[in-house]
Amino acid sequence: MLSSSRFFYSLDRISAAPTLRDLETTLDEVRHIYAISHMVLHVTRSSGAAAINPLLMLTYPPEWVKQYLERDYFSIDPVVRLGRRGFLPVEWSASKWDSGRARVFFNEAMAFGVGRQGVTLPVRGPQGERSLFTVTSNHPDAYWRQFRMDSMRDLQFLAHHLHDRAMVLSGMRKIVDIPQLSRRELQCLEMTASGLMAKQICARLSISVSAVQLYLASARRKLTVATTSEAVAKATALELI
Repeated sequence: MLSSSRFFYSLDRISAAPTLRDLETTLDEVRHIYAISHMVLHVTRSSGAAAINPLLMLTYPPEWVKQYLERDYFSIDPVVRLGRRGFLPVEWSASKWDSGRARVFFNEAMAFGVGRQGVTLPVRGPQGERSLFTVTSNHPDAYWRQFRMDSMRDLQFLAHHLHDRAMVLSGMRKIVDIPQLSRRELQCLEMTASGLMAKQICARLSISVSAVQLYLASARRKLTVATTSEAVAKATALELI
């Protein structure tokens, strides 16, 4: 399946999930579509929930999940600690696995087949929510590097879309009025979601690059998000595009 077709199929499946259980089943389906080992959505903070780590949605083996929770590995997992603080993707290979407890933790995770490689994408929602979206793989290093190059854009959009859907289905996000976007704002978002860059969008719409950037900035403001990736995910979740 081509990247674009599997991406839009995955978006449609996430949007159609009526419950959190269905959404977790969809997560398992999406990881098979992308031919990787596991996917995880870890909500670390939500304005609508007082609990710490209010939601975990994952495809890891149940035995590893049980051990992770019982031993409170949230406190020593270096990816969780780095992801909570940062904005950029966290490559597992760049994490400090060589420290004492973290190294033991990683070896245990490997024993449960969690994955040799991984990347974690921090997600910041419009109402102060925070999530970590993780993708892992047991493929050879060369395959993983190529997958990262080919699929990172997909993963970023999917992370925000999955987060938005989980927030709504869990009741941790207040329902807000649907913003009214102009035709040009919607066109720019739709083309961005299709993988086009600003220069390509301006050629298709016969407008300037600065105009495209202005429409995207206006769409972000109306959707109350910080990035264009978040704007695309939210517009898709609201069925605006």
